[in-house]
Amino acid sequence: MQWVLLACLPGLLTLLWQFGWGSLLQLLIAIVTAVACEALVRRLRHQSVQADQSLFNQPLLAEGSALVSAALLALTLPPYAPWWLTVCTCAFAILFGKALFGGFGQNPFNPAMLGCALALVAFPAAMSQWPVPGHHPGLGASIQHVFGLESGLVDGWSQATALDSLKHNNRLTVEELFAGHPAFGGVGGRGSEWVNLAFLAGGLLLLQRKVIRWQIPAGTLASLFILSLLCWNGSGSDSNGSPLFHLFTGATMLGAFFIATEPVTSPSEDRARLLFGIGVGALAYAIRTWGGYPDGVAFAVLLMNLLVPLLERTTSRTVGAQP
Repeated sequence: MQWVLLACLPGLLTLLWQFGWGSLLQLLIAIVTAVACEALVRRLRHQSVQADQSLFNQPLLAEGSALVSAALLALTLPPYAPWWLTVCTCAFAILFGKALFGGFGQNPFNPAMLGCALALVAFPAAMSQWPVPGHHPGLGASIQHVFGLESGLVDGWSQATALDSLKHNNRLTVEELFAGHPAFGGVGGRGSEWVNLAFLAGGLLLLQRKVIRWQIPAGTLASLFILSLLCWNGSGSDSNGSPLFHLFTGATMLGAFFIATEPVTSPSEDRARLLFGIGVGALAYAIRTWGGYPDGVAFAVLLMNLLVPLLERTTSRTVGAQP
């Protein structure tokens, strides 16, 4: 848990650099909500946690899974989403994503992605609005907007994401989008290119420290790259986007290295992990391209969580059948 939080720091700092203080506010709100919900559940169940068995030796944090889930959920939310959206989705993630199934180690679904999916389904407009990189408000204005203390968001702060803009584009070529649309950068979404590179660096740290295995990130990125290459229909107005665009836009690297690799909700056998990652990448691309949502990482992870028992049974039978 400590290494995952440490590896998230480059991505968080890059989000702050590109989009302002909103991501830090979302993180603080999510952490307070998640820790409070988990403490309430433990109190109702009369469970206690020893200091030497808790994250950073803080019994309030327990084993740290609520803190990690809160951090991952906050990093997927738009920086200036209203506070109540963060509280509702984070409470849903902890209470319905983990506590309902018996607590840590018992949940079949990734709690952070359950919260993200709720936000995408219930509040799609709020989830599609991100600030223009480099044109974000200061700390005071950020606090006022997140907590609803001002009437509305300045038009120059907000825009649809690159994935959303490409999905609903029907008249501009890809070159025209990259040349004139503020959401597009060099090869992907402006700002999100750097964010994905930062999460890639954090993910490589987790691999180097052997906190995660390589199969899920490799399968996710490989299938996303290959499918986007095979389905890449040029640069016309109906383009689905290039492989590099899909790799460095949206929550690709965060999903591949931090979300899909959660040990509780992903397979434990190597070949099952690889198939799991391939499925996440394929479903994410399918939802981005033909589904109703611009980014499909959350739904892809949740759908593959459903298939974990099948993947493990299938691969275990295959291994057992070998001479």
